[in-house]
Amino acid sequence: MLQRTILVVAIFLAILLALTFGNALLSQAYVWVSSLTGWVIHNFSDLYAGIHYYLSTHTTKVLLAIALTVPVSWWVFRTREKELRTPANHRKIAIVLAICLGWLGAHRFYLGQIGWGIVYLLIFWLFTPLVIVLGLIDAIRYFFMTDEQFSIVRS
Repeated sequence: MLQRTILVVAIFLAILLALTFGNALLSQAYVWVSSLTGWVIHNFSDLYAGIHYYLSTHTTKVLLAIALTVPVSWWVFRTREKELRTPANHRKIAIVLAICLGWLGAHRFYLGQIGWGIVYLLIFWLFTPLVIVLGLIDAIRYFFMTDEQFSIVRS
C-alpha cells in the first residue's frame, strides 16, 4: 500500500512538473530549483511557506495535476500490475525516486525502510546538500546492482 501511495505521489509530481515547466523548461526549472534550494536550507517552515505560495499562485495547475494523476495512476496499476511486482521494476522505481525525491528519502520509504527514510528527513532538515548527495549516491548504487543484490537491500 505504501509503495502504491509513493508511486501515485511520484506520478502527481511528474505531471505537476510537466505542467509547470512545459513552456520554458530550462529557465523556469533553474529559477524553481534555485528558489527551492533557498527555502529548503533554512527549515521546514520556509518550505511550507514556499509550497503555500506555489499553491496559491498555481491552483489551477495543481488541480489539473490531481485530476490527471487519478486516471494515469489507475491506468498504470491496471495495465502494469504484474510488471510492477517484478524486482527489476522495484529497482527502476527506486532509482527514479532516489534521483527525483531522494532528498526527502522517498526511495527509502518506497523500499519499506521507514527508519532510513526518517533519517533522510532529519538530515534534510539539518543539512540539505548532504541529503541531496546521499540520494544521488543511492540512485547510483541501485543502478549498478543486480536484481539479486537489490532484493537483499529491499528485504
